[in-house]
Amino acid sequence: MLLNTNAVLPLLRGFIKEDLGAGDLTASLLACRTCTGHYTLKTAGIVAGQQLPGLIYQLLGNDATYAPAVQDGETVAAGTSLGTASGNMATILAAERLSLNLMQRMSGIATATRTAVNTLADDHTQILDTRKTAPGLRLFDKYAVRCGGGLNHRMGLYDMAMLKDNHWHAVGSLTAAVKQLRTTLGPAKKIEVEVETETELRAAIAAQVDIIMFDNQLPAVVKDWQKRVPAMIQTEISGGITLNNLHDYAGTGADFLSLGYLTNRVNNLDIGFDLA
Repeated sequence: MLLNTNAVLPLLRGFIKEDLGAGDLTASLLACRTCTGHYTLKTAGIVAGQQLPGLIYQLLGNDATYAPAVQDGETVAAGTSLGTASGNMATILAAERLSLNLMQRMSGIATATRTAVNTLADDHTQILDTRKTAPGLRLFDKYAVRCGGGLNHRMGLYDMAMLKDNHWHAVGSLTAAVKQLRTTLGPAKKIEVEVETETELRAAIAAQVDIIMFDNQLPAVVKDWQKRVPAMIQTEISGGITLNNLHDYAGTGADFLSLGYLTNRVNNLDIGFDLA
């Protein structure tokens, strides 16, 4: 599993500019010095972001390297060395905080996702993320979800249409909104509709949308509504779901279950960096 390098390098350049500005004021102390250091996981969990130190070194001068000891998506015990950095000391120390900030957040998301997958314990229903990501970090956040065993929902407003009540109220009805979008988008883009009532459910089925989201519904309601949806239409559960009630939705038959808390209430994993 790998990050999309072409997509993240421009983001990392911006992060480096934010952190270093015109330059690291301590770099003169480290001129021509080399070092070796280790990234160490202090809290057990799922690792994500192992490409990042190397990519940041590349952007800072390409005079340091990172050798990962474990792979993204692995379950790692506390105290485990994640990898070894070696090379120019100024580069390695300039990259330390940025790499740790990203890796800690991503590993926290990956760990929360794996916990959710294991708690749901449903071979059919798959865990999805949402667009509730930190601005600028969506690619990293969503990659971390995949490292934890989840799947990505749409990346943004551009790759799938999702109709909520505000959308169809603007044009008069759910049916009219779907019809208008089908004409505009053609068959290539999927349309998902959020439903909260049986009337809305029937309208979404009649409109032959691609995905129906059961929003803020109890497990028994989801199970009942799922039986009414034709096999050609996928279904998603969303809203009001926490780790405490997640397993209650196992066996409902829905294809997906989306969890906003994976990326908007992140508990970072504790990762440290120390020179050898």
